[in-house]
Amino acid sequence: MHRLGWFVAGAVAGIVILAGAALVWASQAGGFSARAQPTAIETWVARRMRDAALPREAAAQKNPVAATPQVLSDARAHWADHCAGCHANDGSGDTEMGRHTYPPAPDMRLPATQQLSDGELFYIIQNGIRLSAMCAWGGGSGHDAQDSWKLVHFIRHLPQLTFDEKQEMQKLNPKGPEDRREEEEEEKFLKGEDTHDTPTEHHHH
Repeated sequence: MHRLGWFVAGAVAGIVILAGAALVWASQAGGFSARAQPTAIETWVARRMRDAALPREAAAQKNPVAATPQVLSDARAHWADHCAGCHANDGSGDTEMGRHTYPPAPDMRLPATQQLSDGELFYIIQNGIRLSAMCAWGGGSGHDAQDSWKLVHFIRHLPQLTFDEKQEMQKLNPKGPEDRREEEEEEKFLKGEDTHDTPTEHHHH
């Protein structure tokens, strides 16, 4: 057992040294950019870091909030307003922000997320993930533990999200000044009002 401990310690030290050397080489070769696609090693390390950050007791926690239609409706609205900017309404992560974080926002419909326990999902929402763009929402203004448990139910629902639900969520997504101005102009046009404004070309990203 003593020899095994030394072997494991040596292996870990070797990995750390190799990782450090790789980081030094990468920084000298071309620096670090969030535009780059994570390597297989980085993806593996990031996943291990996430798993290591989850305390054992988190996995055993059960969701105390029942998955009623009202709870899913509340969570859907909360997600559209707070989470969709990075994770997209459908949880794909296919947004301007989600694609350009490092590592990119994951597709939460896939097993890597769906196989986590309710307690682990709750812990991540509440406490975030270090060395990633995932914020810690626990204790923040306008977000309490019950909100996080509701979001756990919504995350479970993501693979079955319907077209109508996505359409409803689009109305709840935060809008920038250009989007609001365009909506106002369209509303005035539908009412037959003359805005006297020169039409402007809108660029959506």
